[in-house]
Amino acid sequence: MYAFYKKQQGFSLVELMVALIIGLFLSAGILSIFSMSATNVTTTSQFSQIQENGRIALAILERDLSQLGFMGDITGTDFVIDGNTTLDASIPAAVTNDCIGAGANNATFPKDTPAHFRKLWGYEKGVIAASLELKCLDVSGVKNKTDVIQMKRLIGPNTAAAALLTNRYYLATTANQAVFFNGAAGAPALDNARFWEYQHHVYFIAVNANKVPELRRKTLSTAGMSNDEQLVEGIENMRIMYGYDNDGDDTADRYVSAENVTDQMWDNELFQRLVSIQVYLLVRAVDEDKSYTNDVQYTLGDKAIPIAETKDHFRRKVVSSTIVLENPMLIRN
Repeated sequence: MYAFYKKQQGFSLVELMVALIIGLFLSAGILSIFSMSATNVTTTSQFSQIQENGRIALAILERDLSQLGFMGDITGTDFVIDGNTTLDASIPAAVTNDCIGAGANNATFPKDTPAHFRKLWGYEKGVIAASLELKCLDVSGVKNKTDVIQMKRLIGPNTAAAALLTNRYYLATTANQAVFFNGAAGAPALDNARFWEYQHHVYFIAVNANKVPELRRKTLSTAGMSNDEQLVEGIENMRIMYGYDNDGDDTADRYVSAENVTDQMWDNELFQRLVSIQVYLLVRAVDEDKSYTNDVQYTLGDKAIPIAETKDHFRRKVVSSTIVLENPMLIRN
């Protein structure tokens, strides 16, 4: 009896090589698609992050600056110590780590001096004389060639006397009188007064421990102005342009940087009043992308950022907003 075996045939060497080459091409294509997909995800994610961080930072600045100079019932009137304004005995002679800006009357609280109480002031770090920069920021590490802006206002709505916080300063106001006081001391005796939290804010850019630039703010409390609030990461530069009205129509005739704002503009004197502010922010991704090289020239208002400063692996975007200063206009109108 004979056994018959069927001869089995496999791939020839040529066929095997062709199959391997086709497989390599398919694998390369899949890897390429995967790499492109991963890159697109990183790009989309970073641009979304940049957009959101820029939006949040502008929203914070817009809300605060738009209410600049709001002083309750006495809005539009300058503070005159021993005239229409009183500093209660609970107000310290000197605020701890006070942010005292340039000008004759630019501390947290107004003082008895024949000069307007400044509710707005700013400068560019490293551009003005170091002696004029805010000393309260000495340990904050303000990023060089970035703007700093200082502002004062009341926080609304008004507060009931029984709800005053013991770690905040307040202003009691009527149509013609104002009394600054410490919430821990209780409300002063001022007929028909309303009580408002008083705030002194300073916005600036600093780099955190992870080497990420961020928007920060100093906030007034009864402990002084020693705190740094970390607001939004990725804010690498800030440029403030101040719009002044030179003809009394409440519209900005020109926008200038802080070093070109005169004392009369800061103090809202004569017809040179600051009526609006343009805020420009350079927003950077928090994480770098080694597959991307930034060689873009960025312009913030009147200032161009040298390419050498941004030629790295971080994506960036400039966002901006114009803010109308309605309360300072009331002083003239």
